[in-house]
Amino acid sequence: MWNRIAGVILRNRILLLVLVGLMTIFMGYKAQFVEMSYHNAALLPSDDIASIDYEEFHNTFGQEGNVMFFGVQDSNFYELDKFNDWIALGNDLKKLDGIDAVVSIAHTYNITKNKADKKFEFETIFPKKLKSQQELDSLAKVAESLPFYHGSLINQDSHTFLMGVTVNARIINSKAREPMVAKVREITDHFTAKHKLKMHYSGLPYIRVVVAQMIKKEMNMFILLSLLVTAIILFMFFRSFKVVFFCMLVVGLSVIWAVGSMVLFEYKITLLTAMLPPLLVVIGIPNSVFLINKYHGEYILHRNKIKALQRVVSKIGNATFLTNLTTASGFATFIITSSQILKEFGVVAALNIMVVFFLSLILIPIIFSFINPPDNKATQHLENKLTVWFVGRLEKIVLNHRAIVYAVAITLLVLGGFGISKIKSTGYMVDDLPHHNVIYQDLKFFERNLDGIMPLEVVVETKKKGGALKLSTLRRIEKLNDSLMQYPDISASLSLVEGAKFAHQAYYNGKEKYYKMPSSNTRNVILSYLAKADTGEDSKVFETFVDSTQSITRMSFRMKDIGTTRMEEMEKKILAHVDHIFPKDKYTVHVTGSSIIFFKGNKYLIKNLFLSLALAIFLIASFMAWMFSSKRMVVVALIPNLVPLIITAALMGYFGIPIKASTILVFSIAFGISVDDTIHYLAKYRQELKLTNWSIRSSVILALRETGQSMMYTSIILFFGFGIFALSDFGGTVSLGVLVSVTLLSAMLSNLVLLPSLLLTLEKLITNRSFKEPLLQIFDEEEDIELDDLRIAPITNKEEKESLMN
Repeated sequence: MWNRIAGVILRNRILLLVLVGLMTIFMGYKAQFVEMSYHNAALLPSDDIASIDYEEFHNTFGQEGNVMFFGVQDSNFYELDKFNDWIALGNDLKKLDGIDAVVSIAHTYNITKNKADKKFEFETIFPKKLKSQQELDSLAKVAESLPFYHGSLINQDSHTFLMGVTVNARIINSKAREPMVAKVREITDHFTAKHKLKMHYSGLPYIRVVVAQMIKKEMNMFILLSLLVTAIILFMFFRSFKVVFFCMLVVGLSVIWAVGSMVLFEYKITLLTAMLPPLLVVIGIPNSVFLINKYHGEYILHRNKIKALQRVVSKIGNATFLTNLTTASGFATFIITSSQILKEFGVVAALNIMVVFFLSLILIPIIFSFINPPDNKATQHLENKLTVWFVGRLEKIVLNHRAIVYAVAITLLVLGGFGISKIKSTGYMVDDLPHHNVIYQDLKFFERNLDGIMPLEVVVETKKKGGALKLSTLRRIEKLNDSLMQYPDISASLSLVEGAKFAHQAYYNGKEKYYKMPSSNTRNVILSYLAKADTGEDSKVFETFVDSTQSITRMSFRMKDIGTTRMEEMEKKILAHVDHIFPKDKYTVHVTGSSIIFFKGNKYLIKNLFLSLALAIFLIASFMAWMFSSKRMVVVALIPNLVPLIITAALMGYFGIPIKASTILVFSIAFGISVDDTIHYLAKYRQELKLTNWSIRSSVILALRETGQSMMYTSIILFFGFGIFALSDFGGTVSLGVLVSVTLLSAMLSNLVLLPSLLLTLEKLITNRSFKEPLLQIFDEEEDIELDDLRIAPITNKEEKESLMN
């Protein structure tokens, strides 16, 4: 089959180049329409109970997690000019398209009692502009006497003042939020520059915008870096600008196709899909290395360019196809997860890994058929003294020191088992950002001074119309709030109870000691005062805390980013308090919010990624069984690739790198790539068995010599190619790059030392006749296309003419 494919490629060079060119133009056109993702990634499946609760919360009470927070720390905050500018700052922000509301200590309301009309009046505490310092001091005293705002808008102990900006749902999930946030920064920067203050920014909308901008910047940076690094390494190996250029051309086209395919699938750029273009560069280059190495090696044997190119496809094509298939399988297993972000990553990665293979298989032979054959200088890399020496040392180890090899392997496995036992599983909402990053620092600022910004919601269903306003329900809500306030990671709640306390304080003329729940005697009076109150434009505030039937209400908390492990423990504690306070026959209570969804989604994702790793191992083992028709050989082939995974997992344990979504990706990706070396080695080993008349010892060594250099080249390229991700600002990307690099380097050594050692030790126990004659032929050394059947461009090179005539 591969002989026929070689014939098709070499006979139809111009047609194939035109087709590739037209397809690239189409994909390039589509690629310009790729967009960043502005939605929060859905990690849980839609039918999960936590997702259902979260969706019902949104349907009842509207968007959650749509507030940006700004904060300053200033002991002289109540200065006339500064405070007037703070008022103007909030008013200017409220005028922006996409901003629904602004709240701060300067944009607050007080409730006063109108005894004559027996109603409450809602009035702003501060006017749009204060006239004197005396007026400011007087009103500030009023504002700070209202416990309703303590801990949410001000922290009197640390002199911290917060401004909350509610972003419209139309803006928050669209690209319009980037210019909106830029305008917000422009307005706030003017205030801080004038008064020489440091503004701290946080909130999920703000974090997502900044992270999206970082992703876009990093994607472009890593594409350039991956091309540069691989180009430098290729030149060091081949000492040829032509080889480097053509390899870069192939992977460059694959990047265009990858971005174009994202648009065709209507996928957007996320933290994961942003890594695909540089990943394709790194993963795609080894294809070209194997093909060019084989071309140069074949040309040296018979000095016939066309025959060499034909043999490149017929001998290497099948093995290279299968190595790319196993690599694609490692990524494709992410499709089984219920996470949309991982599904998209798996689909695009798996598809485009196969695309880069086909581009390599088509373009490398065609391009080199048009240019002069390699001279002696171009093929010198095949006799590189360093690689020859290194492979020679490996031969001696395999032949004479296998006991040491096994002792080292067993020692690493024992140490690996101990390291794995130390691995922890946790994740934070911003743990991908380094601790020196301003987003992380600002988040910690709000956690220290205002109890964090991560939303936590408790929804109370009373099962009765009007049940949410009953005093018994409000008492239970107050009791739950008081119970949860004992935990320093949770803020006081904002609920109907706080509104009732505020109204009770107003009924007693604003005296602070009356900020408490009304008694049964005063409840009806206060309700009658509230019923007559005119809240103006803020009349809908009540609707965000109780449904239309007044049977369902919410408690809104803010939490610190405490990590998924502690969050799981915290949820159990919250549910224990809920079960104790709310009888199940009268109430149904749901705990939801972004904090809950994140930790449950992260936990669900890790579970699914372990399943995808198991599936990757099963699929790749199945491919190898299909290739070699030997179950025993599959077991032996898997061992050298599982050992590096154990070593990497141990390193995570020793260095305190937790298991989370970004780090668990390492294993499926690295396993899919590292097994490529095994396939190339065993393919060559099987061929040598035929040529050496079933001499296992000779076949092992000859296969090591033949594939050792290419395996070293590709592993070095992959090591440094993935290593560039260590420059990322995202901790998950850094971990992915470093861990995959380490895994692939150890996999190379394992495949060059442990695999040959196992073959020699077990010999005929695993190398049986079914392996000699597998179901799928990798390649046949003696079959070539008849040169007379090839119709390609006329040969003008005199040396090549003479070679063909001979």
